[in-house]
Amino acid sequence: MPPVLNDHTLIYKQIAQMLEDGILRGIYPEETQVPSTNELARTLCINPATGAKGLNLLVEQGILYKRRGIGMFVAPGAAGRIRAKRREEFLAQYVKPLVAEARKLGLTDEELQAMLHAACRQEE
Repeated sequence: MPPVLNDHTLIYKQIAQMLEDGILRGIYPEETQVPSTNELARTLCINPATGAKGLNLLVEQGILYKRRGIGMFVAPGAAGRIRAKRREEFLAQYVKPLVAEARKLGLTDEELQAMLHAACRQEE
C-alpha cells in the first residue's frame, strides 16, 4: 500500500520527509539508490515534477546526490544530517514553546524536568 499524503503540508516536503524517514529506518542505507521521480509519481499518483522537487530538496541539503544517468543515491552521513536537522526543528517547535509555557506557569527547572521524566516513564 502506498504512503498516504495529507493536505496539511506541501506534497514535495512530504516526499522529502518520507525519504528521510526511510533513511533513518535503514530502508535506504548510505550509497543506495532511492526511488526515481517516475517511481514516486506512479506510487503516489502525483506529478513527476513534484517528485523531482522533493528529491532536489534533499540534494540541496546534502542528503541525496545524483549519479548522472543512473539516479539519486543516499549521501554518506545522510542519517546524521537528518537527525541533526530534526533535533534543531524539535528544539524550535516543541522544547522552546514548552519552556516558555512552563515559565508562564511558574514551574521551576526541576519541576519541568520531573514532569518530563514522568512522561517518559509513562511512554516506556
